[in-house]
Amino acid sequence: MLTVDFDRLGLQPGERALDLGCGAGRHAFEMYRRGADVIAFDQDPDELSGVREMFAAMRQAGEVPVGAEADVKEGDALALPFADGEFDRIVAAEILEHVPADLALLAELVRVLRPGGTVALTVPRWFPELVCWKLSREYHDVPGGHIRIYSDAELVSKAEGAGLVYDGRHYAHALHAPYWWLKCVVGVNDDDHRLVAAYHRLLVWDIMRRPRLTRWTERALDPVLGKSLVVYLHKPEAAGRAG
Repeated sequence: MLTVDFDRLGLQPGERALDLGCGAGRHAFEMYRRGADVIAFDQDPDELSGVREMFAAMRQAGEVPVGAEADVKEGDALALPFADGEFDRIVAAEILEHVPADLALLAELVRVLRPGGTVALTVPRWFPELVCWKLSREYHDVPGGHIRIYSDAELVSKAEGAGLVYDGRHYAHALHAPYWWLKCVVGVNDDDHRLVAAYHRLLVWDIMRRPRLTRWTERALDPVLGKSLVVYLHKPEAAGRAG
């Protein structure tokens, strides 16, 4: 399930791309399929082990263009082990809401992005996220959980303050917002609840089959109920090190 529109990001084969806070690697895998030289970066070695295995499986299955490369790197997003301007494209999906020092993370992100490079930032959208917080403290008040709710204006303002230029935004995953509201009502960890399990089966079916009806429905609902906010920005050609 992709949140970022890679055509909008401008990703081209052969470009150096960073999936910052890659988690299970969904965006890194898509960048690899598109022929980028990808680094999947995270602080969780178990997640990275799975991502590395998937990269190898993709290569073995011939799912990536000749010459495309991919690797994983473990570390701290506040002290990235990369050179200034090393990456053409960066994705930071659903990470900023977890990080107390979000401004420092943005400064590091800008540092390793080349002048003229682009970035996609995704966070939970304000209204669907606020509903989750109101329904369940357990949803966010856990170790490593969400520590803030971004408005569109706050996210753009912080990114611009770090030296990026705003290019546009969209919302995604409207069908997932009610699922999380339901989980918050019955218990965030109660995945076996019959209503939660039934909704989860619907989402898996939708992701795997991508029927026209649900695609059209979600596109119509995204502007109102989209669970994720996706912001696209670029680093000015004349920019030096931000922060």
